[in-house]
Amino acid sequence: MPLPNKPNATEHILYTAAQVRELDRLAIASGIAGFELMRRAGQVAFSCVQQHWPDHSPIEVFCGGGNNGGDGYVVAALAAEAGLPVRVWALAAPESLAGDAALARQWAQRAGVAVAQWQGELPAENSVVVDAMLGIGLHGDVRPHYAAAIKAINSSGLPVLAIDIPSGLCSDSGRILGVAIKAKQTLSFIGLKRGLYTLDALDCAGNISFADLAVPRDVYAERSVESLDGVVRHLNLSSMLAQWGPRSRNAHKGVAGHVLVVGGDYGMAGAALLAASAAARSGAGLVSCATRPEHVAALVAARPELMVHGVSRGQELDALLAKATVVVIGPGLGQGAWGRELLLAALTANKPLLLDADALNLIASESQLLLSHGGPRILTPHPGEAARLLACTTAVVQADRFAAARTLADRFATNVLLKGGGTVIAADASLYLCSGGNPGMASGGMGDVLSGVIGAFVAQGLSPQRATCLGVAVHAEAADVAAEAGERGMLASDVIEQLRGVINQYAALS
Repeated sequence: MPLPNKPNATEHILYTAAQVRELDRLAIASGIAGFELMRRAGQVAFSCVQQHWPDHSPIEVFCGGGNNGGDGYVVAALAAEAGLPVRVWALAAPESLAGDAALARQWAQRAGVAVAQWQGELPAENSVVVDAMLGIGLHGDVRPHYAAAIKAINSSGLPVLAIDIPSGLCSDSGRILGVAIKAKQTLSFIGLKRGLYTLDALDCAGNISFADLAVPRDVYAERSVESLDGVVRHLNLSSMLAQWGPRSRNAHKGVAGHVLVVGGDYGMAGAALLAASAAARSGAGLVSCATRPEHVAALVAARPELMVHGVSRGQELDALLAKATVVVIGPGLGQGAWGRELLLAALTANKPLLLDADALNLIASESQLLLSHGGPRILTPHPGEAARLLACTTAVVQADRFAAARTLADRFATNVLLKGGGTVIAADASLYLCSGGNPGMASGGMGDVLSGVIGAFVAQGLSPQRATCLGVAVHAEAADVAAEAGERGMLASDVIEQLRGVINQYAALS
């Protein structure tokens, strides 16, 4: 049952609410009664409570009026039958429940569970709370009565088990719909919900566990549910690196590719240095950096393995572009005439291209610039840059990060990596999500490092899609290793120093 925030290889598909409902329907059609599924869900949830909070009493179950509430009534019934103190706080009139949820309520009442309408009471001291109020069907803001209960639970400071999804959280986008439960543990059933791994869910879901409720494998394959629009593949670093495999014993720098990093306007040389250093630490055979002439000596002194070239005009970039396997442009590029001229030169070279930072901002103001580029490309915006590219607000991007990434990929005919908590990748008509990383990455230069990592993987022969997926997973894992010394004060250069170990640790296992 336990499932950390990085699922194993057999649990790597994330679903929308509609797709989970379809899986539920197919499971029932396969011969499992709906109430049996509810009983199984309640049994797993009750076991979870016993496992994580055996010393907390009583069990306070907050139940809504749908099947999510039905799961809660089953938990209460099982607790009562086990002789444990338990009570149900009903947010919907118990007699209004229908179908399987009504059967679960009747079971709880037969077991002697005290059921009362919630009227503002706080959970008992030292209790454990089971959140069974609102399930995956919530779309609009939480209604006032439920919102008051959620606030009361959150203010209590008690541990909370959220059944299927924290009440108030959108299961498709991870966005808080007015107010949401902050759970210590979330137990998800039948199909993992994609909203559990991005945006506000990172502060609400706590540790995530999964139970398939013994639904037959055939149900997941029937009608190709996984191929439906909106399915997200959760990245698994170890399996991706294992597929890549170790280097040939006969390898040399010429077969490991040549990354050209273009950027580092006045005052921003460090961004180009970070990207180039990350590319070198990620296995690129050669790394060149085209920057302002005034920065050459400092960059060579900081990282003598780099080939650093001073360029003042776009035409001076041509010879460097001809030798490059892939171009990373944008870190510290600036949005002035110098940066625009270098960007235009890089676009017309038709080399595989990763665009980040100011390269994206220049394109946002002149989208026709991309028309001059005919090669494969990768866009790596943060939410603000994505908003500029889409001519909308950052709030609109964050409201549905999956839709924003998909729209960007379609509009610019490219692979898109939308940074942020729960990074989303839209590539080759598919969606991917990386839930690794940590708040320590909220510091300057992290995106520059990521660009260098992805560029290095393209240089070593991976497709843009594979390089983007692997790059973001490696970057996140390196940041998690770096954060072992503490999140606050973590630098982008700390992450660079962990890249080599992360990449080779897993490669050695393949």
